[in-house]
Amino acid sequence: MAFRVTRIKIGFGTLALAAFAVEGSIAQDASPGADGIKMTAVKYDFDPNVVRAKKGEHVKLLITALDRDHGFKLEAFHIEQRLPKGVAVTVEFVADQSGTFPFQCSVFCGTGHKKMKGQLIVD
Repeated sequence: MAFRVTRIKIGFGTLALAAFAVEGSIAQDASPGADGIKMTAVKYDFDPNVVRAKKGEHVKLLITALDRDHGFKLEAFHIEQRLPKGVAVTVEFVADQSGTFPFQCSVFCGTGHKKMKGQLIVD
């Protein structure tokens, strides 16, 4: 009985695309609703990492750290909140200025800590 060996060629681009599809979209975008925006903080990422609001809008973020303690710092709005692992923390403020404002993790969480960022866009 003869066996035939078939080789499948998969390029790095295909593997990268597959990994991206499994991991999900890198840039998530959310706008406030009546119940607020549910966010997660997990090893070097906020999800969503882009939050949109209209000027004058009340913004309510419900942020849960999934893997360890993290922090949420939105300097332009004088917000710095510790996010204990597994606890949904509510952060509320009025988006009273227009522009793009960075937020970041404010509790050291490992080697990728400096990359744990996002942005608030107020139109």
